[in-house]
Amino acid sequence: MAILRLLLEFSLLGSAWLPHACLDSLLPGASPQIPDNGSAPLIVDVHVFVSNVFDVNILQYTVSSALLLRLSWFDPHLAWHESTNSRNFITLPSNLLWIPDLTIQEALSVEWREHSPRARVSREGFVELYIALTTQTNCDFELLRFPSDKSDCNISFYAFSNTVEELKFHPHAVNEIVSVKREYMVRGLKAQVPDQQLVPCFQVTLSLENTAVKTTMALVVPGVAILLADICGSLLPLKTIERISYKVTLLLGYLVFHSSLVQALPSSSSCNPLLISYFTVLLILLSLSTMETVLMCGLLARGNISPKIRPNPVPREDALDTVNPGSRSEEPQRRVEGPRKTWAEAMDHIFLLIYAAIIGCSQFIFVIVWFWWECKSEPPPAKDIPHGGKPKI
Repeated sequence: MAILRLLLEFSLLGSAWLPHACLDSLLPGASPQIPDNGSAPLIVDVHVFVSNVFDVNILQYTVSSALLLRLSWFDPHLAWHESTNSRNFITLPSNLLWIPDLTIQEALSVEWREHSPRARVSREGFVELYIALTTQTNCDFELLRFPSDKSDCNISFYAFSNTVEELKFHPHAVNEIVSVKREYMVRGLKAQVPDQQLVPCFQVTLSLENTAVKTTMALVVPGVAILLADICGSLLPLKTIERISYKVTLLLGYLVFHSSLVQALPSSSSCNPLLISYFTVLLILLSLSTMETVLMCGLLARGNISPKIRPNPVPREDALDTVNPGSRSEEPQRRVEGPRKTWAEAMDHIFLLIYAAIIGCSQFIFVIVWFWWECKSEPPPAKDIPHGGKPKI
């Protein structure tokens, strides 16, 4: 063992003079241990640089991000004297040193850019390590006001191989996103240490905001246009066959739009998007308008409510002809002056006024609900029952 130690010292003498604590980690059977900081935990300063947030999938509730971690801590056992080596810094493989073993709680997949990054050690014993990674994490999106939603996505880093008495993190978050051509923008970024923790951890929170004007135009504008087209279709006369065809075609087209819309919008156990309720109400209104048109046209075609003309007796007409011969020639002119509205057409006109009023009120109510309605999701099971606590039965 002494011969192997001497050979390691001579082999590394030309590049940098390594202290005995580092040489012990190179020996067979030795594993790097966390630096001893006495009774206080070791402070690890963490800077999280967020360089990109992409692939925000609201249907799968996932978000992908590219991060760069800069970890720095103090290890007095790695310091050396100037007389031993004149260099101020040396670089060492990370597998020769102790580094925090980080695990992302919300991660579905993590891709580390370098499996064995090199750490930079100063003469005073300060260690600096850079770790680049790309991760896909789960995010609980708040989609009540989709497509104008705002959500906070957390990325929690845990060091399960250490305890809170041994290790403590001081996190900092830096936003380095330079691209603005994306659907979701990172409006806020913060790093913090959770209040209650059983193991050393820190949390990075991404505040995402949906800025998709295209989605708003593609969803809201067609719904309003269909309502206006349905009101215009109600102005067609009941006696024309084209009105029923127009209404049925409009309803079938909206059913196709509604089915594709439901598949495109995300669903949740609580706080579903308001647009789902909005387009469902539109479907009900269009169905009522189509049923009213079919009903009134059917009653009018059967002639059950057509006006009845009371015939005048012949002696009465003859008497009028003898008294006033010009009255018989004037009667057909009065009958041709203009057709009187039937009872079905009058009811159809009343329904059109009520239908237009309901549409206006529904749009006004939807705007009020959009700005004032608040929905709070139920807390997850981990917050109902503290981690490590006894579950309630």
